[in-house]
Amino acid sequence: MLEELASTFPILTCILFLPVIGAAVLWLLDDEDMVRTSALTIALLELALSVFVLLRFIPESAAMQFSEHVPWIPALGVSYHLAVDGISVLFVGLTAFLAVLIIVYSWDTVRHQVKLYMMALLALETTTMGVFLSIDLILFFVFWELMLIPSYFLIKLWGGGAERHYAALKFVLYTLLGSVFMLVGIALLDINYHQWATLRHMEQTYSFDLLELLSVPIPLSQQILIFWLLFLGFAFKAPVFPFHTWLPDALLEGPIGMAVVLAGLKLGTFGFIRFSIPLLPDASKSQTVVSIIMALGLAAILYGAIMALVQQDFRRLLAFSSISHLGFVVIGLFALNYQGLQGSLLTMINLGFSTAGLFFIAGFLCSRQQNTQLGSFGGMAKQTPVLASFFLFIGLASIGLPGTNGFVGEFLILLGTFKANWLYGGIAVTGVIFSAAYFLWYYERSMLGPLGKAVKDSISDLHPREILIASALSVMILWIGLYPAPFLRMMNGSVQALVDRLERGTVALVEPKQPIRVD
Repeated sequence: MLEELASTFPILTCILFLPVIGAAVLWLLDDEDMVRTSALTIALLELALSVFVLLRFIPESAAMQFSEHVPWIPALGVSYHLAVDGISVLFVGLTAFLAVLIIVYSWDTVRHQVKLYMMALLALETTTMGVFLSIDLILFFVFWELMLIPSYFLIKLWGGGAERHYAALKFVLYTLLGSVFMLVGIALLDINYHQWATLRHMEQTYSFDLLELLSVPIPLSQQILIFWLLFLGFAFKAPVFPFHTWLPDALLEGPIGMAVVLAGLKLGTFGFIRFSIPLLPDASKSQTVVSIIMALGLAAILYGAIMALVQQDFRRLLAFSSISHLGFVVIGLFALNYQGLQGSLLTMINLGFSTAGLFFIAGFLCSRQQNTQLGSFGGMAKQTPVLASFFLFIGLASIGLPGTNGFVGEFLILLGTFKANWLYGGIAVTGVIFSAAYFLWYYERSMLGPLGKAVKDSISDLHPREILIASALSVMILWIGLYPAPFLRMMNGSVQALVDRLERGTVALVEPKQPIRVD
């Protein structure tokens, strides 16, 4: 009975809408402690549902699982289609995991309009889940755009910087600009499907469903046009160099919770592997496209690392570090081989633990010294040994120390890149050296040596809630670093299917459209 219920229950719909329903419930509450407790309860329930999906997910499979498919606007071929596969399932768990940690962190750090903050955070969780769960491109686009609303208010109202209003507006305008191009690309995919279906006298002549669009061949010239249109939409959001200029402002001026989402959830690069590469395989592997994007990825690695090396503010350092790490993800994706794709996908997950973890550390530092400027620190390890220990460990994971999650992802990316082109791989390796330099440079000056004059005499070490956050992230970092097999098995089937499609081009690829029943 339980098995049958598990196979038919619309669990993805519950995961999708639980946070926003919870946000509506919070509106009815007045007591701030009750608001915080209720928000955490909702986030924990969301995490429990996500873990259930992960446990019930069939590894080594390329099939769409837990599928829920209902016509939405049949005349236009738009449907409410949710599903997960090896590409998206880990992002669902990561999103729910980070939401819980953000609420725990915000427990005593957000004191201004607590109810509205928690509502905005839960609404952001729903829209982010929608991006990862949507199989219909219009549904995906709706959630992609709706993300801007809670994101804008989180940066504008709860950001700590003087330029937070400018940063919020810049973030929205950049993303909207990219979305215009992406929407045109989505429309062209539908037009191509319509022409193909009309010639075959099919009953349904319009579709935005990924699984149906995958079965339709697209001429190379049209593929290249659509590829660049989608690329602009995803590149602005990622952000891919040189579309990155909004990111340092948003990460510096916005609240730590928003910074964790922006740095830890790689929505733009997810769009590449979810839609661009499988739908447009011939364009993705064309020499011109690969050369341009590889050049952008390598430029991001070096530019981000060098800029991070000269930063005095830790949050700005992390912003440029994030750009550099994203460059690794990009070159791994467009190595277009098994190791590169697998490494990029794993690295996107890893950044949700390491880079997001460093932003939590930045929050811990800021709560003690009121900023993250290097001049406010010095020798803090003597007074805050627990903070210094977690800072060092998560930072070493970020630079790819063997035994941590960062090493596994970067190694696979470099392996795939060297396999595709040894020159690209040789340039990318220098980014690893720079990343070690900028992190160790900042850590040595902020944590080691004599106690800085600006450090408060009464500075305290990590509190229990902060230790809980740092410990949870450290456990995941060690788990993936020492035993990545369960995570790799989840994505292996989908990655192999994507490699096979790249080899075949736009030959019809029919994915299972019925929900997978887990017996």
